[in-house]
Amino acid sequence: MKVAVVGATGLVGTKMLQVLAERNFPVTELVPVASERSVGKEVEFKGTKYKVVSMTDAIAAKPAVAIFSAGGSTSLEWAPKFAEAGITVIDNSSAWRMDPTKKLVVPEINADALTAEDKIIANPNCSTIQMVVALNPLHKKYVIKRIVVSTYQSVTGTGVKAVDQLMNERKGVEGDMAYKYPIDLNVIPQIDVFLDNGYTKEEMKMVKETCKIMRDDSIRVTATTVRIPVVGGHSESVNVEFEHDFDVEEIKAILRDSPGVIVQDDPANQQYPMPLWAHEKDEVFVGRIRRDETQANTLNMWIVSDNLRKGAATNAVQIAEYLLSKNMLL
Repeated sequence: MKVAVVGATGLVGTKMLQVLAERNFPVTELVPVASERSVGKEVEFKGTKYKVVSMTDAIAAKPAVAIFSAGGSTSLEWAPKFAEAGITVIDNSSAWRMDPTKKLVVPEINADALTAEDKIIANPNCSTIQMVVALNPLHKKYVIKRIVVSTYQSVTGTGVKAVDQLMNERKGVEGDMAYKYPIDLNVIPQIDVFLDNGYTKEEMKMVKETCKIMRDDSIRVTATTVRIPVVGGHSESVNVEFEHDFDVEEIKAILRDSPGVIVQDDPANQQYPMPLWAHEKDEVFVGRIRRDETQANTLNMWIVSDNLRKGAATNAVQIAEYLLSKNMLL
């Protein structure tokens, strides 16, 4: 199968190549795509070097699927052109997520909504993905009324410039700043731009995407998203109010049986999820599972996942795998 990766030289694009190789997706020919300044450069995939090509050349190559990680404006311009050529696009930007004509997919939850006619498929926001993977099985059993989430997000979510900023600050070296403020030994309570309601765009993504993925507009979500000096994954403190009461041990049992979830919850031995352990893994890790003693039918939990993998590359590749298994990729 001929596969295009758009944004192949970026942080997420590089991770997508790694995940495609690790999961043995049946790539017979890779079509790496990047900006004009990167055309002609080489990327390596499974021991073979491929030259980076332009968008126009990628469409002409007629891949079966194109996985995009090149930013919203690029996707808005080019994804429809790929789709018109009969190429299925799986897009990692925010461009199509809330478009009512496009599916927003986490395979463990709503891949069944996909059809062969879906030529542009949206990959959700990284912080939303890990939260809904953990919460959806609980929603089925207890019915979620409200979610209060605070995130602790890795600099890798911003990109390589932010990673460089953190490492430069650690070394005491001056360099380009991805953020307005230092990130080392600091916490920045802003991810993306502020909106008129006082929330950031990232926070509102979590609000809107959660309802769309879980197919329930009645779920109320409020979020605070925070950037911390960590490389390896995003963490989330989640408070969930259910319609029905629950047993904490049953909650843990449901999560243990849920695809893509690993429960790490052993307070006696100080075992709980951390980005240190989630790094380079595809699962969503859940711990600190306990009843909120201030309110009925309410649970506290801690959710951690590698944002470049399940939060981006792996989820996109899993969508492609699902399409392939249902013979929806030509």
